[in-house]
Amino acid sequence: MELETVMQNDDLSRRAFSALLAGVAAAPAFAQQSKTLLAPDTPAFDNPLAFTRKDVRLRVEPFPMQNVRLLPGGIFYEAREWNRGYMSRLAADRLLYTFRANAGLPVGSAQPLGGWERPENGQRSSELRGHFMGHFLSASAQLSANGDAEAKAKADYLVSELAKCQQRLGGKYLSAFPTTWFDRLDKGERVWAPFYTIHKIMAGLLNMHRLAANTQALDVLERMSVWADEWTASKNEAHMQEILTNEFGGMGETLYNLSATTGDDRWAKVGDRFQKKSFLNPLAAHRDELRGLHVNTHIPQVIAAARRYELSGDMRFHDVADYFFYEVTTARSYVTAGTSNGELWRAAPRQLAAELKLSPNTAECCCAYNMLKLTRHLYSWRPLPTYFDYYERSLLNHRIGTILPQIGHTEYYLSLTPGAWKTFNTEDQSFWCCTGTGVEEYSKLNDSIYWHDRDGVFINLFIRSELDWPERSLKLRQETNYPDSSDVAVIVTDAPSQPLTIRLRIPGWLAAAPPVKLNGKILNSVSSGPSYLILHRVWQAGDKVEMHLPMHLHVESMPDDPQMQAFLYGPLVLAGDLGVQGMTEARFEGTIDIDIPAFHSSDSDPASWIKPADKPLTFRTSGQKQNVTLIPLNRLFDRRYSVYWQVSA
Repeated sequence: MELETVMQNDDLSRRAFSALLAGVAAAPAFAQQSKTLLAPDTPAFDNPLAFTRKDVRLRVEPFPMQNVRLLPGGIFYEAREWNRGYMSRLAADRLLYTFRANAGLPVGSAQPLGGWERPENGQRSSELRGHFMGHFLSASAQLSANGDAEAKAKADYLVSELAKCQQRLGGKYLSAFPTTWFDRLDKGERVWAPFYTIHKIMAGLLNMHRLAANTQALDVLERMSVWADEWTASKNEAHMQEILTNEFGGMGETLYNLSATTGDDRWAKVGDRFQKKSFLNPLAAHRDELRGLHVNTHIPQVIAAARRYELSGDMRFHDVADYFFYEVTTARSYVTAGTSNGELWRAAPRQLAAELKLSPNTAECCCAYNMLKLTRHLYSWRPLPTYFDYYERSLLNHRIGTILPQIGHTEYYLSLTPGAWKTFNTEDQSFWCCTGTGVEEYSKLNDSIYWHDRDGVFINLFIRSELDWPERSLKLRQETNYPDSSDVAVIVTDAPSQPLTIRLRIPGWLAAAPPVKLNGKILNSVSSGPSYLILHRVWQAGDKVEMHLPMHLHVESMPDDPQMQAFLYGPLVLAGDLGVQGMTEARFEGTIDIDIPAFHSSDSDPASWIKPADKPLTFRTSGQKQNVTLIPLNRLFDRRYSVYWQVSA
């Protein structure tokens, strides 16, 4: 057996990521990595794009979802079940209502959905109607990949009925609103993001094909793509760039994915028409010009850039995605890893304390969803453990913390305004963008636990689950109650006769190297994080690796106000319980009508004055004018809270 602990494999990456989760500025190392050095002030994307297929070999890939099974028990399995329950309560014919009405087909006795799905029925209609159908198809496809036959049958029915709507509309166009809205877009008239909605539908169809083996979904999608090709081909580049100032979601990403799926470069060339150069050029030059931009409009554009790089090898797109991730995670993210305020980046980089005061609507959930998607791309290029330190921070605190237990409703914003409380969508009268990404998020909680390369397996997330890798005759079971428990066990249940490597992520939040046992024997030379523990050997069924990840209290300060501090226990962001005074069912809008305690401490170690309470993962301040109980933000649902506190010496 060989035992090795690998740190990040170059000093440059260590400097670049040293502040990834610390809330302070990191050294601008990414600029030194660029492979596309340009003369000063030369736009990287000055000329028309010309797509040529040249696939980039990815260093690592996630296992297909059908190879990974969540095991009962623990918050991840529960969140998936809460979400599946919510999805099952939404009737298929209600989801289809606006599509059938737009196509002139009978809607039957079904009642339309409300909120952002509201049709034209004498009330103010929503111009984003139809978007949730796309999210629902994606989520259903992901559940199908996990063996959910009921979800697959319902989604197959939806696809077949959507195909009827498409045929009634002429065989190409498919939406829940008329093509006249695209005429308004073409003329520069006010219209709410029609391509955004088209993208959600297209992405849902592609996922139904790739994950749920629905061939009709691919046919409907290719017909939609023909319409998108014909509509955009009629515009010159300057006019198309003007059109792209209206939110268009992940049109580029889905068209690139369709190209990869079918092997047809036509769709990638259409995807190139959805590259907004005014956004790409500053990023390519490593300039943060994000202030004032709508956050969730632009993260999908970076995901599209990442996918474009993977299909073409064009390093300009690599550098755009690389720098954007670095800048957002080190300069524009709160302690939860969430980003945005009132859906925008409202302040200069690293001015998060100032930005927090501008709006209570921080950290839109769609943004967290899309940043996790982007993280997966960058990790596949360079499998550094710091990417999954970030991923874990967001997953545990922002994503798991924003689904309502038992009911499955989700949040729009995770407010970090002191005194805020969590609010969630209604059963059938909301359908925000984050309702859509919510049903997707919680139907794919098994998609990033395990990754692989030619040598073996990477275990990046500590979630109770099973992995089946039939191509290598390997089966693993991960037993853990993390993050409620600090113990993680990986048990080999079937093994090949040849040596194989298993890598376990050692988190960067650890204070020291964790104790690790192999078959009961303590392993020496285990390093601290962020790193990987690498075990290379001939494995036997029954082999067991045990790792203890001791959590400790630590502080994260705002970069522009060191006295504004948040507290974490291991990877968990702690929130103070501020009671229920003045709470309503309405979304919190920032009126602070209670006093927020301030703290005093001359000790840099929070454990000197924040002490464990009588319940697990519960703490209580001591020696303060007003003491507060602190628990993980992801389990506080029915109380006012604060994450950030003023702490003076």
